[in-house]
Amino acid sequence: MSLSNPDITLAWLSFGAGIISLIVAFLFLKSVLKEDMGTPRMKELSDAIFEGAMAFLNRQYKTLAPIVVIIFIVLFFVPVELFTHGDPEAAAQVQGLAGKLALPVSFLVGAVASAFAGYAGMVSTTKSNARTTNAARTGIRKALTISFRGGAVMGLSVAGLGLAGVSGLYLAFKIPAVINSFAFGASAVALFARIGGGIYTKAADVGADLVGKVEAGIPEDDPRNPAVIADNVGDNVGDTAGMGADLFESYAATTIAAMVIGGSVLKEAGLQMQGILFPLLIGAIGIIASIIATSFVRMSSEDANPQTALNMGLWGTNIITAIAGFFLAKALFGDIGTGIFVGIVAGLLTNVAIGYITELYTSYHKRPAQEIAEASETGAATNLIKGLAVGLKSTVYPIFVIVLAIWASYFFAETGLEGLGIYGIAMAAMGMLSTAGMVVAIDSFGPVADNAGGIAEMAELGPEVRKNTDKLDAVGNTTAAVAKGFAIGSAALTALALFTAYAESAGLAETGIDILNPIVIIGLFLGATVPFLVASFAMEAVGKAAFEMIAEVRRQFREIPGIMEGTGKPDYASCVDISTRAAIKQMVAPGLVAIGTPVVVGFLLGPLALGAVLAGGTASGVLMALFMANAGGAWDNAKKYIETGKLGGKGSEAHKAAVVGDTVGDPFKDTAGPAMNPLIKVMGTISLILAPVVANYNVFGGLF
Repeated sequence: MSLSNPDITLAWLSFGAGIISLIVAFLFLKSVLKEDMGTPRMKELSDAIFEGAMAFLNRQYKTLAPIVVIIFIVLFFVPVELFTHGDPEAAAQVQGLAGKLALPVSFLVGAVASAFAGYAGMVSTTKSNARTTNAARTGIRKALTISFRGGAVMGLSVAGLGLAGVSGLYLAFKIPAVINSFAFGASAVALFARIGGGIYTKAADVGADLVGKVEAGIPEDDPRNPAVIADNVGDNVGDTAGMGADLFESYAATTIAAMVIGGSVLKEAGLQMQGILFPLLIGAIGIIASIIATSFVRMSSEDANPQTALNMGLWGTNIITAIAGFFLAKALFGDIGTGIFVGIVAGLLTNVAIGYITELYTSYHKRPAQEIAEASETGAATNLIKGLAVGLKSTVYPIFVIVLAIWASYFFAETGLEGLGIYGIAMAAMGMLSTAGMVVAIDSFGPVADNAGGIAEMAELGPEVRKNTDKLDAVGNTTAAVAKGFAIGSAALTALALFTAYAESAGLAETGIDILNPIVIIGLFLGATVPFLVASFAMEAVGKAAFEMIAEVRRQFREIPGIMEGTGKPDYASCVDISTRAAIKQMVAPGLVAIGTPVVVGFLLGPLALGAVLAGGTASGVLMALFMANAGGAWDNAKKYIETGKLGGKGSEAHKAAVVGDTVGDPFKDTAGPAMNPLIKVMGTISLILAPVVANYNVFGGLF
């Protein structure tokens, strides 16, 4: 076997890279757990955060288990031969019990792997927080190392489980379209994790801020605030488990969609196996690049900038992936490999560009957030108006970047071989997501740093410690904004790859989707409506949960003697329970809308309408995600800008108005906005599974 004439056994290389990633993640976790947790009070606080986070995850997955079982059973009865598209060799591979198990087993593996990644990341970040705080007592360099390694466990687990899962299932079942249910399993868990985690974290955050900071006038992370532990748990639930599940889903869905497209468009050129294997091998390159680049994340001195250290890790991953990707593309595809390589570079550059644009609109060092802060001087109403305007405007440049990436990846691949342009777009998405190990690592670093600062405050450590943790936390805010932009950009490219794979699988690639057909118009409008409905559910859920949280915090301030004097102990557990119950209860409805819409539309109106639903949902979902994430981030940093001493500083009228804006922005950027990413992907993955089924069985689709 050679790279110019590969066979399926080459997939063992990507499977091995996934296993290596998991081994390195375990070693990082082991090194973190060796570090000292500090004083008994620090350990007590860390344990409380860990227990709250585990309680939430356990209840979330227990709630999801019946849904997973039902879908598993339904998939067992789906005729798997529909996915072979009349290919007798492929049909022979899915005969018997093994063939019938392909769809349900792939789905179950995807769901379990996503849940496992969530557990691994949550354990790592919640066990790293006090250890980071303790390291910050002597300096920032070691604190950065511990917090980054804690985040890297999540990043490498996401990439490793995603690549090993897809590679292993492909080796077992050999048909990419069949194992797409792995991505559906990941998508289903990610949607509920994203929405549930977002509801949890914002219910706690809003309750802690409005009653503690605004009404009681006590600092953030003050141990007298009953919601403070729930708030710290929420940082991990939303930004670690939620983001990790989101990008795990993107990773799996993009890899499989690229494999489906590659196997189809390169078949006539005699490069079918190369087209299928290339996404797996690019994933392997990205993992190895991420592992190598973790060694770049270090500070040369105590005075060095931790942001520079993290940037070195991200840029190192991008550069190594690009160089290795070029040689791999040329080795597998020869002359046409150059066009495919351009797609990979387009994806990598999209990651960087969207991160920069996100920082431009959200950082308090930039004019948009400062203008929102200035608008706060005339009250909350003008703060909200300006924040909405900034959020709406912030959608333009990222869409330009995504459109440019689509054009470049399509054009250069198409010039190499007619019909290859679609594969180029899929590889742009794959190129972007190949760096997920590093991106998730620096994103998960954020909650560790945030919790470390909270523990320093609650354990009443000296100002020098809090200065070090605040410096890390400030960097974490930037990396979180970059990761949100990455998640949105990758969701857009993933959805496009899924849409193309759906068209291939549903038999629409040749005929196209005619926008003048009324069934297509109907599908477009229905699809564009779904993100608005799901966003509404998410916002309402945060509002209801926050109302209950606010009432509980006020009750404790009123009824528990000595809280404000520091002699009475708040009931942290009741606030944790409120967030947990609210998140579990409220996450079900939006999840069922996302899963149910493609099923109902597909079986009623047929494959054309379902394709239009994907197009409409992707367009409005990406725009909603950008608008909400950037508006929320800008509101947050406008408040932080005032808290640096500008415009009257903390306690001023401008600050009070900015807190209101930040409170509105919290569910924007951390609940409703992030929910858009898994929403459009779960609609895409389930549609790809349904494609051959609804093409043969639908009620009204044949009338149009």
